[in-house]
Amino acid sequence: MTADRVYNVLFLCTGNSARSILAEAILTTEGKGRFRAFSAGSQPKGAVHPMALATLEALGYPVTGFRSKSWDEFGEAGAPEMDFIFTVCDNAAGEACPVWLGHPMTAHWGVADPAAVEGPDFEKMQAFSQAARFLKNRIMVFTSLPMASIDKLALQAKLREIGRMEGATRPDAEVA
Repeated sequence: MTADRVYNVLFLCTGNSARSILAEAILTTEGKGRFRAFSAGSQPKGAVHPMALATLEALGYPVTGFRSKSWDEFGEAGAPEMDFIFTVCDNAAGEACPVWLGHPMTAHWGVADPAAVEGPDFEKMQAFSQAARFLKNRIMVFTSLPMASIDKLALQAKLREIGRMEGATRPDAEVA
């Protein structure tokens, strides 16, 4: 890995409507042009959760251009080759993923599903806010890694360590 290249990162979740969208938006901004972020799902819901967009807007992140899509899009000819793939929900971590071109590095960064929270809207928004905070913390550590000077084994260990940060749902899960 070199210091001057742009790394492609894919965030996977089952529905691609909340956590993976949050992560895509956060990395797009915080990656400062060093990372290209994408998101997808194994069983996409077909729409981005409105509270995910409201959370991003409240935090000053972009809210346009996002869509819920299948991870199959990233296995097709002409799709960008991924350098990193992170699962952000436990279901996606346990699913058999497609074979990715280029053999990207993978890790599980599970965060509780804010879209599953029941109750008043303020509690739901609180859950989205917390998921965004956990994801941002992971992303900030990730973007600070010395990509050009760290060996592949050490980098893989760091990626897994990031997945065990505060808010981890299954700290020892592996991406299938």
